[in-house]
Formats: sequence, structure tokens, C-alpha cells
Amino acid sequence: MVLGNIHSVESFGTVDGPGIRFVVFVQGCPLRCRYCHNVDTRAIGIGKEMSAEQIVGEMKDYLPFIESSGGGITVSGGEPLLQMPFLTELFKACKQIGVHTAIDTSGGCYVDSPHFHQAFDELAQYTDLVLLDLKEIDSEKHKWLTGLPNTNILAFARLLSDKHIPVWIRHVLVPGVTDSENDLTRLGAFIGTLDNVERVEILPYHNMGVYKWKEMGLDYTLENIEPPSQSDVMRAWRLISQSLRDGLVLLPE
Repeated sequence: MVLGNIHSVESFGTVDGPGIRFVVFVQGCPLRCRYCHNVDTRAIGIGKEMSAEQIVGEMKDYLPFIESSGGGITVSGGEPLLQMPFLTELFKACKQIGVHTAIDTSGGCYVDSPHFHQAFDELAQYTDLVLLDLKEIDSEKHKWLTGLPNTNILAFARLLSDKHIPVWIRHVLVPGVTDSENDLTRLGAFIGTLDNVERVEILPYHNMGVYKWKEMGLDYTLENIEPPSQSDVMRAWRLISQSLRDGLVLLPE
């Protein structure tokens, strides 16, 4: 039995995949995103140890709501792919009771190695959807924003496309940081090369997690940035959508 390091669970999530979701937030992340609203999930190797059986047991109380809404379970974080053996056990148990499975990931821990590919290939057998956070298309800006370049993340996006795993792309729109015309156009062009993307979501930046940074004694460098306006979001939508195929769902619409 493999145990997962779990930060928390949310029983009634509505923004992390289709329908009502039972959302599991795992502990540990390799990125250091400047706008992270779950900064308390960064540390690796801590958190509450839970088994797949325990999590499925907690989820079963909410199955009537999950099933009637076309929902399922989403594992977020933190970075779920740091705990692939545990995810595989959890998702295998979920598929045995017919529950839709989704991973919310940055792809930040992807490495082109036999060990990663073997573990991910097994996990992919039980994964219905990947929510992939593409934070910034420019690698240097990505490194400033998250602490790491995006080379492996873009390679992971291509891997998902090659394996035909359904993907929803998410991009957090941060005024003055991730909203340049050139970068948004390039992001749309990259997404346009992937044949497995079902949806693109533009998520307006918010600072609702700042209090966690302060509680942990961390410096929040984006505190003075205001959320984007609706017109800012629609501008980003237009720039990204130029290279996308017809029929792709974009949010906001």
C-alpha cells in the first residue's frame, strides 16, 4: 500500500474539472510561483499520510452529488506528479467505482527518463483528464515567475498530446507579467500545435492567498498588482485564440 502526503481535501469543488469535484490537495511542489495561492503546500515530505482507500472512503459520502453532476475526483496541490505511485493506486480505486479522474498539474516535475515514463504510463491508464497550467510561454520569464524554466513543461504538454490524453489548458493572467501581446500570441500558437486540448481557460490573477504568505513569513512580491479587468481578459482571449482550432472551448466565453 502506497501512502500519499495530503495537505487537505475539498468535498464540493466546482472549478477543477467537469461537474462537482472531490478535490485532493497533495503536499509538495517543485515550483515557487510568485502568485501561488496554496503556498502552504510547497514543502515536500510532510502533510497527512493517507491511503487511497481512506480518500475513496471519504469521497463516497458525496458520490450522489458527484455522479448527478457528471463530476469526479481531481488531485491538485502542490504537484500531484511528485506522487505518481500513490495517484495510480487512488485513480485505479476510483475507476473501479466509475468515478471520473483528473490531475491538476504544472508539469514542473517532468523529466525525460525511463523511470518517469514508466510511472506516468501506468498512471495514464486511469486518468481521464489533465488540467495543465501553462504559466508563461517565455522560458526566462517563466523562470522569474516560478523559479524554473519551462522547457520540461512544454515537453510534457507535447507528451500528453502524443498520448492523446484529454487536456484543459489553464493560464493565469497577471497584469504586467503574463499578459504581453507577444507572449499570449506565442502561447496560443503553441497550444495550436497540440491535438488533445479540449478547453483553454484564462484565469484572472487574484491575491486572495496573500495572507498565507504573511502567516509563513514570506515576501509576496506581486502584492501591488491589481486583478485584470474584463477587457484585459477578453484581449488575452483574442490573442490566444488566433491560432486555435475551431470548436475548442475557451473560458471566459
